[in-house]
Amino acid sequence: MRASEFLISTKKESPADAEIVSHKLMLRAGMIRKLASGLYTWLPMGLIVLRKLEAIIRQEMNKLGAQEVLMPIMQPSNLWEESGRWGRYGPELLRIQDRHERSFCLGPTHEEVITDLMRSEIHSYKQLPLIFYQIQTKFRDEIRPRFGVMRSREFIMKDAYSFHESEENLNQTYQLIHKAYTNILKKIGLDFRAVIADTGSIGGNGSHEFHVLAESGEDSIAFSNESDFAANVEMTEAVTLNQRNDMQEQKLEEIKTEGLCSVDEISEYLDVDKSNVIKTLIVLGNPKKISNNHKSKKDHVPLVALALRGDHEINIIKAEKISVVMSPLTFASKDIIKAQLGCDIGSLGPLELDIPLIVDRSANQSTNFICGANKNGFHLTGVNWRRDCNISKVEDIRNVIQGDLSPDGKGVLDIKRGIEVGHIFQLGTKYSESMSCMALSKEGAQQPIFMGCYGIGVSRIVAAAIEQNNDENGIKWPAELAPFQIALIPINIHKSEKVRNYCEKIYKQLTSNGFDVLFMDREKTRLGGMLADIELIGLPHRLVLGEKGVDRDVIEYRGRDSSSNQDIPLAELNQFLTKKLNH
Repeated sequence: MRASEFLISTKKESPADAEIVSHKLMLRAGMIRKLASGLYTWLPMGLIVLRKLEAIIRQEMNKLGAQEVLMPIMQPSNLWEESGRWGRYGPELLRIQDRHERSFCLGPTHEEVITDLMRSEIHSYKQLPLIFYQIQTKFRDEIRPRFGVMRSREFIMKDAYSFHESEENLNQTYQLIHKAYTNILKKIGLDFRAVIADTGSIGGNGSHEFHVLAESGEDSIAFSNESDFAANVEMTEAVTLNQRNDMQEQKLEEIKTEGLCSVDEISEYLDVDKSNVIKTLIVLGNPKKISNNHKSKKDHVPLVALALRGDHEINIIKAEKISVVMSPLTFASKDIIKAQLGCDIGSLGPLELDIPLIVDRSANQSTNFICGANKNGFHLTGVNWRRDCNISKVEDIRNVIQGDLSPDGKGVLDIKRGIEVGHIFQLGTKYSESMSCMALSKEGAQQPIFMGCYGIGVSRIVAAAIEQNNDENGIKWPAELAPFQIALIPINIHKSEKVRNYCEKIYKQLTSNGFDVLFMDREKTRLGGMLADIELIGLPHRLVLGEKGVDRDVIEYRGRDSSSNQDIPLAELNQFLTKKLNH
């Protein structure tokens, strides 16, 4: 590609609202431009990268025998009502009406559409298994779009759906697609982990997320330092050893702590570790599951107390799976707490509560701990669970932390940030039952078809690749994603006919041999500016030729990862690049 015929729209500075590296560099390198909040136009430089990634994804999906389809982004509400998700999905689902006042949504995902399609196409187990995929635009009305294409409202995703006669067959395909996703990310050269995950609003049974490791990641993932165990922190069991505690129980004592509310303030004031302070969180309870012993007054809201150590954080997904807790988990307001429990949030404790008390496993091993006195301005010291509290249940309700034991019994956990770029689910019959997607079994009976769904964020992977591959000068593309393999840069092409002729010859030679070259043939462009642009854009290899090089029959080569130049004889250039690029 000739630069004189191509839009190279680089910028020296990034906009003030660009927070993370990939957002800044994609804007500066002329890959994307913002249209509105969470909406981006892909410029030619960015679209080339996107299409290269799509080709890699298609290659792996086609190897599995998956068939490509293309479904509408606009979906009728009646399908979502059939599946039961129209009222449950939440505000991320953008609901619209057409001119006839019929309800539709812009698809954040396509489970309903593909199930509707297949219930009229699949009739017998003999047609199964089948896998369909598409690379399509999705829309989720994020409350706070940010980080460029990393968390945008409109994004590009590859989603796939599989159909099976049995759960065993579904699991086989699930493992094949797990391997395909692994191959895609390995081929790109990304450092990633596949982790056990929650099924969320998609639903179903088994689920794994694929995370590219990066400090800018919004998710925390835990993995063992001695095994293959890896899981989203939200799904990782906090292993607690049953420790024998021979410590003598202290006397319960009330102390004045007026104006001190947080765990940090209390631990500093009493000069104790935060692990010896118990915090009590009050959430809304499930009225159908709370026993008669904890029934509230008629004008009271059902509440549940969750107690954990001051150095630990509540795990919302774990907590909302407890039967007495309302799902989704909702924290009680300060007004409700004051009205029903008689104190402010900062003075709450687990003693003498007439509501269910769920204690975290780790907190349950605490002895002589400190907690709120359920009286404003006071805390208690020397508190012990068996003597002083009425525990309803002990559960794992906290997030794991660095150094916790691995749930598989091998090593300890390391915690790193990750960018979720893929998510796969074993849906089972969740959608086929609700939407009557049936097939004739071997026994001659109609039965729901087993389904799986598999998503990988195409536009998000592009951003994640940049998060892992950059330096102070710009992007450092993995070879498989680079918009061009080689930059050919002439010095003073507008002044030297000799340089122009040689560069034209080299450009034709390289392109005819299959190399992907960006020829910087723009006249009156300074060498320094061209070199800065190429480093910003992130091309893996560059060639620079001036009159001195022509006279010596050499061209200057430099790799994006290198700190020095190398002279290559012009006669050996093709051979050198073939070896360098494994072409």
